[in-house]
Amino acid sequence: MNSALLKTASKHGKAIGLFSATALGIGGMMGAGLFSLLGTASMHAGTHIPLAFLIGAIAASFSVYSYAKLGATFPSSGGAATFTVMSFGPGVIAGGLNNFQYIAYLIAAALYAAGFSEYTNTLLGGSLSPTEVKMVGAGIVVLCAGINVLGTNFVGRAETLAIGFVTIALLLYSIEGIHVADISAFKSAGGSINGIAIATGILYINYQGFGVVTNSSNAMQKPQKELPLAMFSALILVTIAYVLVSSTTVLLLPPEQMQQFNGHVLANAAQIVAGKMGFAVIGAAALLACAAALNATIFAASNIAADMVSKTSISQMLGQTILKTRTGALSASALFVTILVLIFPLDIVGQMASLAFLLVYAAITYGHLKVRKKTGARQWPLWTAIIINLYLFVTLLVSVIENAPGSAIALIGALIGSFALEAFYTKFLKKKFGA
Repeated sequence: MNSALLKTASKHGKAIGLFSATALGIGGMMGAGLFSLLGTASMHAGTHIPLAFLIGAIAASFSVYSYAKLGATFPSSGGAATFTVMSFGPGVIAGGLNNFQYIAYLIAAALYAAGFSEYTNTLLGGSLSPTEVKMVGAGIVVLCAGINVLGTNFVGRAETLAIGFVTIALLLYSIEGIHVADISAFKSAGGSINGIAIATGILYINYQGFGVVTNSSNAMQKPQKELPLAMFSALILVTIAYVLVSSTTVLLLPPEQMQQFNGHVLANAAQIVAGKMGFAVIGAAALLACAAALNATIFAASNIAADMVSKTSISQMLGQTILKTRTGALSASALFVTILVLIFPLDIVGQMASLAFLLVYAAITYGHLKVRKKTGARQWPLWTAIIINLYLFVTLLVSVIENAPGSAIALIGALIGSFALEAFYTKFLKKKFGA
């Protein structure tokens, strides 16, 4: 939900204030993963999903600290793509990491597209075949890419209205759900320490959106003050919403039912609260959240990356090929996301997205250590962020290897390939592309 706001800021100069930046962070984080991944998380955490969300927020807070310091010191519309260059210097490491970061955004976009198709099928009574569900996911990707190509002015207002509707729907669901739930009959179930850690890793993608706030740092009057405050404010507000919604859900549905309704848990829980109307309202909110998150993520993955080419702050291999123009970037991004949607199921692509961003956050924060004297950051929060992100990454990776080895191999292949392609381009193709 960041695309139109960032476009406006770029046109009108210093236009983003504290409130707008906070809204940007909330819009980037709120909703899509929450609607799609509760069932998958419950397989590991049982009724302790709210605790997993809370631990995830604490883990994310250290990465937010790192990103806020970097964004305030190196304000740029490129955000994290700029941080890698500032930390590691232009070259294979920064370029390879940005290649992988680009892929991570596309995997997240695939999650949102898969979530959209899952809720579409749910609202239609489960009447769609598996192939038709996949086609719906591919269709929403093409639609969002087309909207970005057209650059329509109404998108920003539509996204604002969408997040408003989603927020109100979730708030009403939580308030009424807690009222309806039989709290005295609630029984804690499942959730070993390792299981909660795995669930935290799965749900971590829900906090991925805090990074988009750094893309607005160069459009702030006082980024040193406003950026950290906006990022932490957004994180706190979103965490409260996540804990409240997930607490309501575990009070309404036992883990086995959450797993049965995997991919559309909230809609079925809302049906307990308000019948068919609750089912329809939360289902519509899920569609809006997933579509808006998909639109914003495709924008972040392609348009911002294309802008950064002129500043040589993104991978040279990407910059001189598929990201050379906005249309090319959008087309390539949409194609890659569509392939992911068609190949991987919802729960797997969700775990792949969390794994990718856990690794990206750890790597960027490690690079932050190299420029810490410029940013004024303290060492212990940075090391804490690195350790927590790597711990969650390894814990989740082991689980994915055990349950879906093919997706783990694909992700590791993407990581290795990101650096290999950058190294190959730098050594052999740089002169050919005229870089």
